[in-house]
Amino acid sequence: MSRVFLLSTNVTTAPYPVYPLGMAVIAGALVQRGHQVLQYDFLAAGESKEKLIEAVRNFDPEVIGLSLRNIDNVDSFSMESAWYLAQAKELAEIMRANSAAPIIVGGSAFTVMPEPILDYIGVRYGVVGEGERLICSMVESLVAGQELPRLSDGQQRPLPGGEIGSPLYEQKLVDFYQEQSGQINIQTKRGCPHQCIYCTYPGIEGNRFRPLVAAAVVDDIEKAKRDFGIDNFFFTDSVFNDPQGEYLQFAEELARRELGIAWTGFFRPQGMGREELQLLKRSGLYAVELGTDAGSDTTLKGLKKGFTFDDVLAVNAACVAEELPVAHYIMFGGPEETYASVREGMENIKRIDTSVVFAFSGIRILPGTELHRRAIADRVIAPETSLLMPAYYYSPQIEAEPMNAIILDTFKQRREWIFPPSEGQKRLEVMRRFGFRGLLWDTLISFKARRRPVKKEV
Repeated sequence: MSRVFLLSTNVTTAPYPVYPLGMAVIAGALVQRGHQVLQYDFLAAGESKEKLIEAVRNFDPEVIGLSLRNIDNVDSFSMESAWYLAQAKELAEIMRANSAAPIIVGGSAFTVMPEPILDYIGVRYGVVGEGERLICSMVESLVAGQELPRLSDGQQRPLPGGEIGSPLYEQKLVDFYQEQSGQINIQTKRGCPHQCIYCTYPGIEGNRFRPLVAAAVVDDIEKAKRDFGIDNFFFTDSVFNDPQGEYLQFAEELARRELGIAWTGFFRPQGMGREELQLLKRSGLYAVELGTDAGSDTTLKGLKKGFTFDDVLAVNAACVAEELPVAHYIMFGGPEETYASVREGMENIKRIDTSVVFAFSGIRILPGTELHRRAIADRVIAPETSLLMPAYYYSPQIEAEPMNAIILDTFKQRREWIFPPSEGQKRLEVMRRFGFRGLLWDTLISFKARRRPVKKEV
């Protein structure tokens, strides 16, 4: 048995603090193998370097794991203030200064560009992709004094859904995230077969859905509620509603057990009507986040979304009919965007009934994506441009400032239309100060009867 210190470096609270699910899954795999694990969340510990130093010295680990969730916040309005790798580098330096244990870095952000991040933060070993199969053998090899390759690749043999590990939740962390955001993360599948040109999910988790066993996930949910009092979950799947309909089998199992939980997740606005939504509501769904992504068919096609704006309107109408609050996330400035398509997008947004709309300007360029290749071809960036620091794609047919002015002029008309994203964050922070918890954007939508009242501390 070895002592492993796991450190979650994520400190972003926008749009809300997020439970470190990746660290919890790795911890579960290590504990199951018989290792002693300390899960340390830098955010939950008050971002105190002194407490971190004390914790690592007291635990005296034999191996340290560093979890990187985000590179930045993908918001072109806050490129400099929301870049997270500098802090990850500083935390790695603190680890090295206070422990002789070898450090392994992993996580979704790391997998996006492993070599540059490894070079930047100065860590010797890294795990690309999912790590629960690899981490145990890596720890055991390092403790035995064996040398490892610089990068270990968990993407070569993705785990079947039935072998994906369960998260090991900790009461102290659960209490923090229940207090701060009112919801805890869990996953029902990995991977994504869709071909959106900007997205890193296929690179991180594979290009096909790998659903977990529905009964096993619901077992984890039931255990989380019984042992930790968790009754509000966010499903972190790349897309919750798969075309094969396996998400409905999961919802049926969840509804059958009548656990009395509430949940939400991220959905594709296609192929989902009132019948499906009624089942999802019975299982606890209380709000829907839609990856609408573009405002017109022209730009949807440019992003290779595989659906039309009429599909978006149909799913939105079904949600409104079922009195489910909906949020649309829409990016402007992508491939094929023109001033005409921006204005068409503004008119299309006006057709979206009773819903919140979050708008983004430009699209973060990430390596390994088709958008990266397109950005080079369109001379938005040079081939040698480092993408560690945020770089954004804007169609050569528009300029950012005039486009932003069009969006601002339209979005100021409605309080449930939010642009730039930082404006929405300001509103959410005010609500949190008054004790509100949860998604919070859903409070901007009113129906005659709300399924779930917003929690407020007394």
